[in-house]
Amino acid sequence: MRRPDLTTRLPERKRNMRYRTRLTAPAAVLLGTAAATTLAPSAHAASGGTAKGASGGSAGQGPETLGDPVYPNLGNDGYRVSSYHLDLAYDATTKLVDGTATLRIRTTQALTRLSVDSLGLDIRSVRVDGRTATYEQVDEKLRITPARTLRAGTWTTVCVEYGADPRRVLSHTAWVATPDGFAVCPQPNSAHTVFPCNDHPVDKADFTFRLTVPDNLRGVASGALVRTENLSGGRTAYTYRSRSPIATEIVQITVGEYVIKDRQGPHGLPLRDVVPVARAAALEPALALTPNLVAWIEQRLGAYPFETYGLLPCNSDDPAAFDFTGLETQTLTLYKPNYLLQEERFIGSHMMHELVHSYFGNSVSPGTWADLWINEGHADFYGLLYRYERGWADSIGLTTMEARMKNTYARGDQWRHDSGPVAAPNEANLFDSQRYLGGVLVLYALRQLVGETTFTAIERTFLDRYRNASATTENYISVASEVAGQDLSGFLRDWLYGTTTPRMPGHPDWTVTPVTARLAPQNRTAGHHDNSATL
Repeated sequence: MRRPDLTTRLPERKRNMRYRTRLTAPAAVLLGTAAATTLAPSAHAASGGTAKGASGGSAGQGPETLGDPVYPNLGNDGYRVSSYHLDLAYDATTKLVDGTATLRIRTTQALTRLSVDSLGLDIRSVRVDGRTATYEQVDEKLRITPARTLRAGTWTTVCVEYGADPRRVLSHTAWVATPDGFAVCPQPNSAHTVFPCNDHPVDKADFTFRLTVPDNLRGVASGALVRTENLSGGRTAYTYRSRSPIATEIVQITVGEYVIKDRQGPHGLPLRDVVPVARAAALEPALALTPNLVAWIEQRLGAYPFETYGLLPCNSDDPAAFDFTGLETQTLTLYKPNYLLQEERFIGSHMMHELVHSYFGNSVSPGTWADLWINEGHADFYGLLYRYERGWADSIGLTTMEARMKNTYARGDQWRHDSGPVAAPNEANLFDSQRYLGGVLVLYALRQLVGETTFTAIERTFLDRYRNASATTENYISVASEVAGQDLSGFLRDWLYGTTTPRMPGHPDWTVTPVTARLAPQNRTAGHHDNSATL
């Protein structure tokens, strides 16, 4: 296997090798449903432990679901993806994209048919192991029938040629069209509008991107630049490769009139920002904050986990260009540029929020979308700590974590009523404040119970154990109990799944405001990440 599971631990790197990836993905990333059930039992709970496809999962046909409790139609079973090679060419005249997606997969069962997620793509051809395959698009699934049955446990290459229009109106899309090109914003369920894929964070894979663009534009993607080709016809091809696996929902691919601004982070970490040329000077004060942000979070969570980091201020003034103020696409955080023109005290906390996602959300991805609180709770937890250490008042005028948590605690029952328990969202309320500040409150309660030293050990152990993999709420509870030396399952499950807010350790005087009926939750907004308390 290319990636050892958790029982095979690689030795620690020397200090000067600290930014090289240690491949420690669990077997569920590479193996089939049985292994995935071991990693993330809740991922298959909705289907009794065996995923059932939209077609009924009949013999030989890969199930068209991974049984996610929030997005049950997302992802496909019967195989796991090892790597993607995306070869995209952008035409600046037509503003269209020609693409070839090559997936290297390993089957987990014999398949007469397999499916990938796909929406809004003009499929031109499909080949499986070099042989022409038949295909059909059904809803958001591309069903592929290879010329020969694929045996269980074999490596297979699937190649899909297609066209895409970044400006096409779809029910949901990752494309962010700009005057000079595009960026992508795939979270949570839209990567398959950019390329056909197994679009679920449990199936992380290696990525290589080759982007062909006119000479006056620049193509950039997640990972590191490994090759530049000068082509005929006034075109250039840029190839990027990830050193660590990426979940499809945090891939970044962008084309535009960019300047690449390089600088050095702590311990020689390469930092690169991808900045619209016309905005570069105005954005420099914000971009220059990154080295100190990295240094601060490394003191708490350990070495930054990837080969590079930086910001991509998307070249658009449209406040509705995408549903996020910022999105933690791996190694290159996407931002609305005008947000970054503010003073440090208004943006530093949220810049920390997005950086923390490199640890919680990217290095360790959610096992299911019900586990989103792990991503957002941690990002807001450390983002708020960073704010309060600097004496910056938050959006409601508070200046300490204790004060903000007391305020949040009072809202606890109302949020559970309106948005469900912290770790039990549905699609409609997935990005409510309950997953952000509600998650912070859980972490605060845990730290109050076990103390600062043990809490830090829990965080670091969790990150180390599931690095380059996916993890669930149950995984976090298990690590917390193990590190603390006591069974914390009852305590944490009450906080994460209970319909009422438990007592806060160390604060017996804190009270919860009684629930009042509402027609709609007040904290549900059109801009999903605008529910972060760091804004």
